[in-house]
Amino acid sequence: MKKSITKAIAVSLCAAVAVSGVVYTSYAFSSDTDKTHQEQKTSVTAKDENNAPSKDEMVYVLSGADGGVKKIIVSDWIKNALASNTINDKTELTDIENVGGNESYTSESDNTVIWDAQGNDIYYQGNIQKELPIDMSVTYKLDGKEVPPSELIGKSGKVTIRYDYTNKQYEYIEINGKKEKIYVPFAVLTGVVLDNDVFRNVEVTGGKLLNDGSRTAVVGVALPGLQENLALPDDKLDIPDYVEITADVKNFELGMTLTIATNQLFSEIDTDSFSSVDSLNGSMGELKDAMSQLLDGSSQLYDGLSALLESSKELVAGINKLSDGAEKLKTGIGDLDSGAFELQTGAKQLSDGLNTLTDKNDSLNGGAKQVFETLLTTANTQLKAAGLEVSKLTIDNYDKVLNNVIASLDKSAVYEKALSTVKAAVEEKRPYIEQQVTSTVKEQVKVKVTQSVEESVTEQVIASAVKMDKESYDAAVQSGIVDKNTQAAIKQAIDNQMKSSDVLKLIDSKTNEQMQSDSIKKTVEQNTEAQVQKAISDNMSSKEVQAQLSAASEGAKSVISLKASLDSYNAFYLGLKSYTDGVSQAAAGANKLKSGTDELKNGTNQLNAGAAELKKGVDTLKGSMPALTDGITQLKDGSKKLSEGLKEFNDKGIQKLIDAFDGDLNGLVTRLRATKDVSKNYKSFSSESKEIDGQVKFIYRTEPIG
Repeated sequence: MKKSITKAIAVSLCAAVAVSGVVYTSYAFSSDTDKTHQEQKTSVTAKDENNAPSKDEMVYVLSGADGGVKKIIVSDWIKNALASNTINDKTELTDIENVGGNESYTSESDNTVIWDAQGNDIYYQGNIQKELPIDMSVTYKLDGKEVPPSELIGKSGKVTIRYDYTNKQYEYIEINGKKEKIYVPFAVLTGVVLDNDVFRNVEVTGGKLLNDGSRTAVVGVALPGLQENLALPDDKLDIPDYVEITADVKNFELGMTLTIATNQLFSEIDTDSFSSVDSLNGSMGELKDAMSQLLDGSSQLYDGLSALLESSKELVAGINKLSDGAEKLKTGIGDLDSGAFELQTGAKQLSDGLNTLTDKNDSLNGGAKQVFETLLTTANTQLKAAGLEVSKLTIDNYDKVLNNVIASLDKSAVYEKALSTVKAAVEEKRPYIEQQVTSTVKEQVKVKVTQSVEESVTEQVIASAVKMDKESYDAAVQSGIVDKNTQAAIKQAIDNQMKSSDVLKLIDSKTNEQMQSDSIKKTVEQNTEAQVQKAISDNMSSKEVQAQLSAASEGAKSVISLKASLDSYNAFYLGLKSYTDGVSQAAAGANKLKSGTDELKNGTNQLNAGAAELKKGVDTLKGSMPALTDGITQLKDGSKKLSEGLKEFNDKGIQKLIDAFDGDLNGLVTRLRATKDVSKNYKSFSSESKEIDGQVKFIYRTEPIG
């Protein structure tokens, strides 16, 4: 009974989570769309001919740096254990794509999908818009003040990064006659790799740190909802539902982080081995009694060794028994040698298999790169057809180039560019505009100069003809004193004077003189500028320019869509490279393991031979009692430390466990069983099919910062 309860608590609270996380981290976001990868996956998974079809589901969550969901991609693997010709599946996915073969499907109105499996496993993926069972939020603090992630870039100080996980997936289960909310027990593992040049003095709550000298790997574990499921008080046993990382930071930047959530661990707990609460209470009592006996035993060991030290001569009789034990040891080492041979053979098979996979890495990566480059070439052609001249798109520069194109197609940017072009074109015509304005102003000046000269000529002619000034002459004409013949003669004389070369030269001279004045020059300058601005305004209001502005807006939408498609493939491409790197590393490790097992086999050969010599050594021991006495002295000192250590373990470990559960175990077994049942009921995120068994895992990826 104690073993069952201990196993349940251990699985529920810690150990197996880390193992599960390692399996899926290297695969995260590599995409299930590559058929070769699926064939490899199938080749290492044996089909169970006695089972109905089952489904493995991976849910990839693309998140912002704050944990906000941007996109969800679901990848499903239906294991056709019975090699059926058709498989009935139920899914809420849209844009379903078969990524592992050519099998087709038909859709029904109730989300049922019927696959023409032809005896094969089915690999497909699709999109979904649905609330996730685990809501993850990420908050950041700089020197104790919460800040948006974008404001942390390049900053230095004390940084706190907190991952909070909210469990939203539950069922109502009747416990002791009362309906209670039992959450699907997800184990959540978050992994972050920190650059030691940026992050120092790293600490994590509910996790572990691994440091290779240049980077610190942070792994944190949380179990949101389990505290509520078990109804345990926080002051006795606090099960974490968050992970918090603190560090001293210089010039902050952070790569992407990965979080894995799975309920598979809890589904495998063997609750059938649990019995009643009374037996659980009895087991805790037995644990307490056993600890007391262990403490008594360690004290007795110390006392016994003290006595042994006083009477070490009595050990001589036991040397003969030790000789018999040496003979048995020799036999056991022979068995060990046989086991080492089997291990050596298995390590060779593992090494050969991983080396075969590694040999395919280059073709796999090369094919993915070729597809990526083809997509980029197509994108270049589309941009050129749209009239956009850009640098050649490559895997390394497409993001920057397309961002620049999108920025340039912004309506305000296009308006400024059009305005700049129009201004440049009008400025080229400024000399002509200035020439036309100057000509117009000169005509106006000449009219005024001519009027002035004509007034002077008129005064002179009147004075010469009738000895009057202009004012007196006009009055005389009005009163009829000057006859019409005289008036006609004076007018003719004035006209003749105005047409004379001297007067015309005078008019031209004075006109040119006034054109050089500051006031006239300023008038020409102002009128020229006014005409330039009018020309710019007229051009900007033209249909051609307005059409360009409208086309730019539509073009930006197309380029944004194009970039999103390339980003999606880039995520797959990077994930594939990560996967093949992982295969290469695994192969290297397997090769080292093979070398190690070879050395182990050589070592067991030597150990086997050495066991034969042990018997001779035991005989020598008989004559080495002084050295034995010294060893007993050291053993006595060590047993004392053991006794003290067991006492500390009892006070700080066992007693704390007993205090947490003793007298407060009502319903614990029932709650563990309810937790396991709810976990087994949750098999898929994208469907609720009763016909296909399965399991689901969630992988969250946050965007890098900086």
